[in-house]
Amino acid sequence: MKKIFPQLILPFLYMIVLLGSASGAKRAITEKDLFQFNWVGNPQLSPDGSQVAFVRIVVDAKREDYETSLWSVPVNGGEMRRLTAGKHDSSPQWSPDGKFLAFVRTPEKEGKPQPPQIFILPLDGGEAWQLTHLPKGATGPAWSADGAVLAFTSSTNDHDLARAACEESKEKDNDKNKSDCGKPQHEPDIHVITRAEYRDNDEGYLDFSRHGHIWTIALASDPQNLPQPREVTRGDFNEAGPQWAPDGSKIYFISGRELEPYYGLGQNVVYSVPAAGGEPSEVARIAGASQSISISRDGARLAFFGSLNTPIQSHTKTNLWVVDLKAGAVPRNLTSNYDWDIGGGILGDQEPPRGGGATRPVWSADGKSLTVLVAKQGRANLERFDANSGQVTPLTKGDQAINQYSSNGTQMVAEISTPTVINDLFLISPDGAQKRLTNVNEKLFSELNLTPPEEIWYKTFDGHKIQTWVQKPPDFDANKKYPLILNIHGGPHAAHGYVFFHEMQWMAAKGYVVLYPNPRGSTSYDEAFGNIIQYHYPGDDFKDLMAGVDELVRRGYIDEKHMGVTGGSGGGLLTDWVVTHTNRFAGAVAQRDIADWADWWYSADFTLFQPRWFRKPPFEDPADYRDRSPITYINNVKTPLMLILGDADTRTPPDAGGGQMFRALKFRKIPTAMVRFPGETHELSRSGKPWHRVERLHHIVNWFDVYLQGKQTNEYDLVPPSEPEWEKSDAP
Repeated sequence: MKKIFPQLILPFLYMIVLLGSASGAKRAITEKDLFQFNWVGNPQLSPDGSQVAFVRIVVDAKREDYETSLWSVPVNGGEMRRLTAGKHDSSPQWSPDGKFLAFVRTPEKEGKPQPPQIFILPLDGGEAWQLTHLPKGATGPAWSADGAVLAFTSSTNDHDLARAACEESKEKDNDKNKSDCGKPQHEPDIHVITRAEYRDNDEGYLDFSRHGHIWTIALASDPQNLPQPREVTRGDFNEAGPQWAPDGSKIYFISGRELEPYYGLGQNVVYSVPAAGGEPSEVARIAGASQSISISRDGARLAFFGSLNTPIQSHTKTNLWVVDLKAGAVPRNLTSNYDWDIGGGILGDQEPPRGGGATRPVWSADGKSLTVLVAKQGRANLERFDANSGQVTPLTKGDQAINQYSSNGTQMVAEISTPTVINDLFLISPDGAQKRLTNVNEKLFSELNLTPPEEIWYKTFDGHKIQTWVQKPPDFDANKKYPLILNIHGGPHAAHGYVFFHEMQWMAAKGYVVLYPNPRGSTSYDEAFGNIIQYHYPGDDFKDLMAGVDELVRRGYIDEKHMGVTGGSGGGLLTDWVVTHTNRFAGAVAQRDIADWADWWYSADFTLFQPRWFRKPPFEDPADYRDRSPITYINNVKTPLMLILGDADTRTPPDAGGGQMFRALKFRKIPTAMVRFPGETHELSRSGKPWHRVERLHHIVNWFDVYLQGKQTNEYDLVPPSEPEWEKSDAP
């Protein structure tokens, strides 16, 4: 046979690619397309409304992390412009006159990240310069109304400052024989733990000797002669979200003043403190948690999000509150009769990683209304509330999910995602019209064959109506039979909906019909629907999921013998529950799951000391925990199961979940595999290392390819049975 040389083949293949591209042919999305995704986050509209500053996020060259930089885009049309040259820049904040942009940069030294610091970028030209040099960093910059001072938060304490001053003096004098600046001979790496909540899924072990306090620093007229920062609050508690009074006299913030709030129904309270420092004063208290404060432009009123502690529920909706800033004023609940999720969002896997930012109520310029984000039936849009009566007027509409937004009082800009758009910036006019400002994934998405999902409502066993989405293969043919993947969201109080979901698009591109419902317990509906699973989770939500599968089977295009199920977190728990309660699925992948409720109660990073999910602790009512734990029913499992786990996940610790399922199924000789991700937390699927996110998607679909489509692989030391288990199953 005549040999064909590579140098002849490659140009030919290149021509084929060019011809395919020129013909407009599109390809299916892949798991590795994540490496090319661009994300935008934390949009900030300039005071004059002419441009928007935002964070742009891309995967770094090594595909191990993300790079964040600040960009801007004009609102009247035009190209995006890069503002900062850093690789880890975030949290842009315009000065009131629009001449400067304050932001947070996490610098590196010898390849290692240093504490984040506040930088200032002059908009009339010149390089950004560093404003703060605190040993433990500075975050969350907020300008005073006159633009002369910035407030921020830092956990730096007096000991840190003294040690830093000593080190600086030592370096300046080049005196190696000076004191050791208080540095101990041995830095302990142990943790002496005295509190029930001692670690956080994202932060690791908590340091209760440090507290995030509010500081201020004047804007330097000379970057070479920086002013000293001032610590405004002190004490044993954290403060968050500083907001200035318009006259600059006070700074408002949120704080919970309880050392161990898990013993009671904790409260976050709104406080104010004189800008020059002093004792904080209580401004607004409700019987529950408060967050996300916003001051009216005349300084007369304050709005915030808050949820009440009573009655004690599994899910309690968040409301919009307003308080007049005068002595003795009581907060008013503007949305007590509005049964939707104020400030809520829609679950996806493409929120801007490392993008930062937060949502808060936005006052109109005249102080007569407030605009907030509302989650409603799988959508998240902006709605406007009268600040006195609470009367609501929808601002934006459509099958979309707004994530973040900002306003200068008259204009608004929002970051919007749809099932075929990751996220982009849109200018929102007063009548709700949306003008697209960015298209950061235009080139990549022009090559991809992406399709929107179908929305379906169906009735479940007790008459409740359940909303679901069905993502079909791009070349879907209703006359064919397709393998099905049931994809269950976590939370459990969260919601699927109209948002870009790489995982769903990728599964559909591989030939699967993907069903992703919002069973009872989901948000974006009324409070009763979210809370109905209290003390019954898992339970009837499993029946809702099976009713959705039945609905698709009834429609005739699902191959009932080739169905799989997956989900993460609460969806991982439900995946375990599904395979222990039915054998109708040919394969399953449980991600970041819970197998034993009692073990989870003892080991998770947050406590369940209050009867929101369970009436009593496991040592007082072991039967309740046992009856609701999938591991109790492990002998029922016949379905091949993969477990996807993050080694640093403290929200659903592996040994309380997939580790147990894996060991039990190995003993029973049920096909199983466990995929462990080093260093990854509970956020693996949303903000984990890019390579890990891609590998996660690969293994999920690869497992289903084996057990739903008969793919041959030795990746897991498994071979599909010659007579598939689904052919032998007597599943209901």
